[in-house]
Amino acid sequence: MNNKNADQSNKMDTLKKILESKTRIQYQDCDPFNHLNNAKYIDYMIAARTEQLLDNYAFNTAVIARDKGIGWVVVQTQISYFYPAVWLEKVTTETKLIAYSDASLLVEAIMWDEHKTQLKAVIWSKLVHFNINTQRSYKHSEELMQFFSQIHVPIADNASFEERAKTLKQFNQTV
Repeated sequence: MNNKNADQSNKMDTLKKILESKTRIQYQDCDPFNHLNNAKYIDYMIAARTEQLLDNYAFNTAVIARDKGIGWVVVQTQISYFYPAVWLEKVTTETKLIAYSDASLLVEAIMWDEHKTQLKAVIWSKLVHFNINTQRSYKHSEELMQFFSQIHVPIADNASFEERAKTLKQFNQTV
């Protein structure tokens, strides 16, 4: 292995697996009670994951779609709400890749208050790798599979979404 490959290998070994970022809840995204609109939780968490991928891995899905004609399409979303996020509140969103296959990803995003003491919501999004030109699912490259293996954080005991939400709720009550 040459030095360049060794450097890349060392970099891959040190990739963060759980990504985190903060954002402020905006007025236009809230309902009349100043709570974040239910549908907007998904927008905030997807936006957080997109920025985190750029900031932590320089992984730009827009460039991949433009240059290679491939991307990921959300095929399933599961969400549980625990406590409302409110207008101008700063929230912390933590994301991770919890499962992957040759043609799909399962990403978990958890929204907390700024200091991660109050759980707001948890979401699981299943994405299918997709060829934009053929309009069909598409297998991940070996390079992507290696990348996913480096950032994968499996859920203990292969818990279902409902079990995971229950565990998070119980954990939140002890914080």
